Amino acid sequence: MKKIGLVGGISWVSTMDYYKFINEGINLKLGGLNFAECIIYSLNFEDIQVKSWENCFELLLNACGKLKSSNVDAIALCANTAHLFADKLQEEIKLPIIHISTETAKAVKKQGLKKVGLLGTKFTMEMEFYRKKLEENGLEVLIPEKQETRDYIQYTVKEELGRGIANSNTKENYIRIVNELVDSGAEGIILGCSEIPLLINQKDFITPIFDTTKIHSEAIVEFILS
Repeated sequence: MKKIGLVGGISWVSTMDYYKFINEGINLKLGGLNFAECIIYSLNFEDIQVKSWENCFELLLNACGKLKSSNVDAIALCANTAHLFADKLQEEIKLPIIHISTETAKAVKKQGLKKVGLLGTKFTMEMEFYRKKLEENGLEVLIPEKQETRDYIQYTVKEELGRGIANSNTKENYIRIVNELVDSGAEGIILGCSEIPLLINQKDFITPIFDTTKIHSEAIVEFILS
């Protein structure tokens, strides 16, 4: 097996999911008492918030450097928004970074879909770094049209889901937001924030839902066993 380095703590809630899904995936493939050999560098999420994501390259680079010094074979950033710097980090550390939006695009294309709705942090929805990877794979990407809706998602991801709080009112609002994207033509919905699956999942919708945490974790398992 290959050794994987995980940059976590962004947030700790979804990092637990990554650890669970990866180890379950390895055991499903190999059986017995086989689990992943991995090292987690868990960042302090408050440091990210103080600096803001746009200014966090050095924090992420330091984490990746520590993992590289532990002789990992590849790195996974356990947050969609952290992929703002994925290409630059890979270039700096000279190790593969398993890219979440590339793997998500593969999963969407397997279902033959062309147009998807994207929910995530404001950075993930509004900046090019995430949507560009999807578009390079032939996908049309829709995000919530209203600024106030995107601001609401940002607030609830940061102040509720990032703390492990799943509010029933918030869930109703997210379901409404998803349905608005579907009404606008989205054939599937990407949950492009690793905390959003704490609130909504495929059981809440007929439309295909793409849980990026699970998709990313499956890709990490494939790498470990490759």
